[in-house]
Amino acid sequence: MAQKSTSQGKTERLRNIALQGLIGLLLALPYTWRVPLCGWVMAYVIAPIAGYDKRVRENLARILPDLPPDEVKRMTRAVPRNVGRTLIEIYSGAEFVARATAEPLKGAGLADLDAAHAAGRPVILVTGHFGNYDASRAALIARGFRVGALYRPMADPDFNAHYVKAISRIGTPVFPRGRAGLGDMVRFLRSGGMLGLLMDQHMHHGSALSFFGHTAMTALSAAQLALKYDALVVPTYAVRRANGLDFDIIIEPPIPHGPPEAMTQALNDSLERLVRENLDQWFWVHRRWK
Repeated sequence: MAQKSTSQGKTERLRNIALQGLIGLLLALPYTWRVPLCGWVMAYVIAPIAGYDKRVRENLARILPDLPPDEVKRMTRAVPRNVGRTLIEIYSGAEFVARATAEPLKGAGLADLDAAHAAGRPVILVTGHFGNYDASRAALIARGFRVGALYRPMADPDFNAHYVKAISRIGTPVFPRGRAGLGDMVRFLRSGGMLGLLMDQHMHHGSALSFFGHTAMTALSAAQLALKYDALVVPTYAVRRANGLDFDIIIEPPIPHGPPEAMTQALNDSLERLVRENLDQWFWVHRRWK
């Protein structure tokens, strides 16, 4: 078992070194070249090797079994293409922020955010692995909101440091998920900050809720934090435009307080509606249903 773990660790480390090298090469290119090129590399080189094609097909077969074969084939390229674009955008710092903040924020929840900010009331900003999830954080910071982000640390410490540096260029503070970042995160929230988090990955200790009509183990943390600290819960999304470079930032109305399971199901439903409208912008490469 230890030998297998060591082997997996070496493989992951080599993969991360190669990824850092690719990112470094791409960052030498103009922004409008590097973003689509990283999308192409992810779709046509990395995805087939990493098995993302297979995972997209498996998820679609489970969730949308009537999807035409031609659309499934398109999705096996379009989904990793969006993942690749997202990856290099996050590493592009100020250039990405300029794109994310180019258009006014939209949505019925914007007035609620303004009111919470004026009153110093905490806010939980909830999004998913959709479009580019960090674009909404950049846009909200540009409006003058105090937005922090909760992130899941990478297994490889070297790559994690690389990643944290990149997301910090978009905005700070950022808090690692788990005990290490808990105290700072709570103090930030209680001071009236806005905390952004993603809630659309499988959580072993989550609740069995519904996503696309199938059971999906989902973390209740957003709702639980909101109830404990009297925070608004606001779904936010960045929808990638047809040009592949720009975004519509959508701020939905707050989720009413209630039982954590009901609040979290409302968040699942919100994301599902948007994914159905923009099917290839969600990360179907994740193992969401187990």
